[in-house]
Amino acid sequence: MEGVTEYAPDALLVAIVLVGVWLLVTVVHYVRADKGTRVSIRQAVRVRWGWVRLARMAGLTVTDKIPGLLAQITAQKDGPAPAPRVLTPKIKVKPDQFGVIVRAKTLPKVGLEEYQKAARFLADAWRCTRVSVLPDGPGRVVIRGVRSDPLTTPTEHRPTGRPLEDVARWELGVDEYAAPVCVSLANVPGVTVAGTPGAGKTSTVNKFVCDLAPSAAVQIVGFDGKVSRASEGDYADLVKRMFAFCGDDLDEANALFRRLVQLRRRRSAVIRDVLGVKNMWHVGPSRLWPLTVVLIDEAHTFFREYKGGDAETKRLAALTAENARLVEDLVKKGRSVGILTILISQKTTGDAIPTFIRDVCPVGLSFAQKTVEAAVAALGDDIRNWPDASPVTLQDPAYVGVAVMAMQGRPGFTRIRTPYVSDADAARIAEATSHLTADPALCLDALLDTTGHTNPGDDGPDGPAVSLAKP
Repeated sequence: MEGVTEYAPDALLVAIVLVGVWLLVTVVHYVRADKGTRVSIRQAVRVRWGWVRLARMAGLTVTDKIPGLLAQITAQKDGPAPAPRVLTPKIKVKPDQFGVIVRAKTLPKVGLEEYQKAARFLADAWRCTRVSVLPDGPGRVVIRGVRSDPLTTPTEHRPTGRPLEDVARWELGVDEYAAPVCVSLANVPGVTVAGTPGAGKTSTVNKFVCDLAPSAAVQIVGFDGKVSRASEGDYADLVKRMFAFCGDDLDEANALFRRLVQLRRRRSAVIRDVLGVKNMWHVGPSRLWPLTVVLIDEAHTFFREYKGGDAETKRLAALTAENARLVEDLVKKGRSVGILTILISQKTTGDAIPTFIRDVCPVGLSFAQKTVEAAVAALGDDIRNWPDASPVTLQDPAYVGVAVMAMQGRPGFTRIRTPYVSDADAARIAEATSHLTADPALCLDALLDTTGHTNPGDDGPDGPAVSLAKP
């Protein structure tokens, strides 16, 4: 006892110092946080302090009638039986800008389903807009409560100019619970993007291009059906990072589609000999075999069905029909050789994008739509079963930049807040990475020369080997 008494003042001093350091760190973290995070920090304190009582009221506790070890040891033989114990799940709470993330343990008869049933009570008690409950491994759940709606909170993205570790990883934004949403484009032949004018399509594509631009393993070709020259449209700032660009001239577009199909054929002919695999994604894109992204904006311009008996109308009708055939070739056969086609249009109905092209694209996004039919064309008939997630509900100005898509591995549909990328940032990235722009056809020639393989060329129906580079 004397030894304990002797060291007690030192132990008390150490405890006070540790508590003081913890308080200092907490205060500094609170002061440096933004306004939304400060509110969430206070919210997290209320969640921790009120959890035991709330869990009992929400039915998230279990009564254990078997006494614990200590109660069994101290119990008297002729005394009353120990009172049953009420077990409450342990939680850890982490605040962020939008709300709190609560990680909780499960108990017998209090599992994932019970937490999900109690989600609406937790939302009211924690003053959250919505609460979601998802599994977090065996015996654990993660409860996400958002106080402010991430879908109506505009966000901005400033491109870093650094190459991505994985060029196939498309970081779209955050969902309605502020969780990051990423899509893998590996082995994806095509993507469709739909939405009314001004809903956010262009900004989403701008971010996609700006994120990919710093990588020499990606080359981009652009088609814009609403302008005649790149300087007139949305891609004026990004065209420096495109190895080719085409406006609304159908003859020019047809020639460029032919050359892209020719590239696809040449890659298909040599992929086994050059890469040693039959699918480029088994080894990944590289500088000499880059992922070739084909952006077709206002896609309906290039596939429109012209009706009329005069010679010019018949000629244009033949061009658009052949354009559809060529793009179908890229989408259906380009996946394994590293060609990704992204089709963008206000509506992706069959008259805008032929169904034999649209329905092959496994990834589809839709920003705000005016009709259910347009939403069904963009996302499939299943969107009728999820009316709360329909893009028809996104016509309010607060939802500009919000898209809907069916996520891989998630039931139903997910609403996503995509970030805004300024024109100045897009121009900065395109200028800084313009030296990485290269014609994939010339890259293939260089690769064949390096490996000693014969250049197969192509004198088929789509013409001889011609460079795709911009004049």
